[in-house]
Amino acid sequence: METAARTAPAAVIVGIDGPSGTGKSSTSKAVAAKLGLRYLDTGAQYRAITWWMLSNGIDVNDAAAVADAAGKPEIVSGTDPSAPTITVDGADAVGPIRTQEVTSAVSAVSAVPEVRSRLTELQRSIAAEAPAGIVVEGRDIGTTVLPDADLKIFLTASAEARAARRSGELKGKEAADLAATQAALVKRDAADSGRKTSPLAKAGDAVEVDTTELTLEQVIECVVTLVEERRSA
Repeated sequence: METAARTAPAAVIVGIDGPSGTGKSSTSKAVAAKLGLRYLDTGAQYRAITWWMLSNGIDVNDAAAVADAAGKPEIVSGTDPSAPTITVDGADAVGPIRTQEVTSAVSAVSAVPEVRSRLTELQRSIAAEAPAGIVVEGRDIGTTVLPDADLKIFLTASAEARAARRSGELKGKEAADLAATQAALVKRDAADSGRKTSPLAKAGDAVEVDTTELTLEQVIECVVTLVEERRSA
């Protein structure tokens, strides 16, 4: 497919992929804000459709049932990096999609080809409508959603570092001990990397950034520099 139409010389499409806990969301939002770009969290869209399935009594482990319902919910993503929003059938889904119930079910739902096809189309249309450019984060942006992106970045980090970061994000009864969090991340990695449709993978032309020993600010600065270099090339 063609990448988003350029309406200004500085327009740039950036795809940031990587597993959970590598800093994708924080980095992507900050980079987009610093460079005046839009921002899209594709993972939130998969969580949103998963939340809809759970709320509507769809068995998320029944791929046929999930496929049949994939086109039903209306998912709208706001792309302001300072205040990204997501609604499902008009209802604010920012909070509900972050529950443990959704987290536990999202890999099964996102493995269904009909779900991926529907959301990939939505993600491409959002990118195409960003006049100055956009930072799109996920797990298959560089390989599937936007294979012609101007810049592809793949964030990595050790499982230990990712678990520590994810544990720090959880609060109250949602919090888990470090070992359990790491085990959940490893399980999620295996599910995402092993699915037949658009698995988590580094694009051949992506720049890999290992964030294990870097602060968030260092990662942001690294990515901003990469984007600025590509935008001025």
